[in-house]
Amino acid sequence: MPQTSRFPTLFISHGAPNLVLHNTQAKLFLESYGKSLGRPKAILIASAHFETRAPAVSADAKPEMIYDFGGFEPELYKMVYPAPGSPELAERAVELLATAGLKAQPVAHRGFDHGTWVPLKLLYPDADIPVVQVAIQTQAGAAHHVDMGRALAPLRDEGVLIIGSGSLTHNLGAFFKGGYKADAAAPEWVKDFAVWVEDRVSHGALEDIIHYRERAPFARENHPSEDHFLPLPFAFGAAGEGAKGTRVHSSHEFGVLMMDAYAFQ
Repeated sequence: MPQTSRFPTLFISHGAPNLVLHNTQAKLFLESYGKSLGRPKAILIASAHFETRAPAVSADAKPEMIYDFGGFEPELYKMVYPAPGSPELAERAVELLATAGLKAQPVAHRGFDHGTWVPLKLLYPDADIPVVQVAIQTQAGAAHHVDMGRALAPLRDEGVLIIGSGSLTHNLGAFFKGGYKADAAAPEWVKDFAVWVEDRVSHGALEDIIHYRERAPFARENHPSEDHFLPLPFAFGAAGEGAKGTRVHSSHEFGVLMMDAYAFQ
């Protein structure tokens, strides 16, 4: 691929699937942020909802839709995001991962899950930019995802926008037990974690992010499972050595769900 515009890498909190239906702060941010970013040649996105035991990359030319949720508004199950895939970009990503010692497999028949199509429908609603998905390996931890990001960093010089899509906080058990309303205030244990992440990311403290489960306040309370946090170290790693992050959005929904977004460069 020829060299073209170099984009920051992003971590975005994608929220519930119905993010696309309600004019929350996070939705309005994503709608405007895509316009300010400009148009990449392609998008490579690691979604918290694409989990595999070993590294994998989606390779379909025409990805289908995955409605990996239940109990939401009926219109969500009719929405489509008809962006093309890119077998060429998938092959390039697999090669880069292999060069870094991370054996990856191309995966066929992997549609767009809501961690991919929900935020992209807001960022790039025309759905005319090729999209390739990278799987996370929840059991492998943050350092592994930094390594994956670093392996794929050369794609930034080829016009590819690299995104990690998760959630800055994601304790659904606390959400259901707490009975939080949409406009509920964030409890201290959620705010303290978000403040710590912003401080560490803004200082480029990648080692602290790698070891966040031991070093961050209330890390396990905010992430009983790591799946929704790991896209952040992935994006951090993809920004390259010495990168720092800037929080480009902060809001919360239902008390315990922080919807923060970061740009790394």
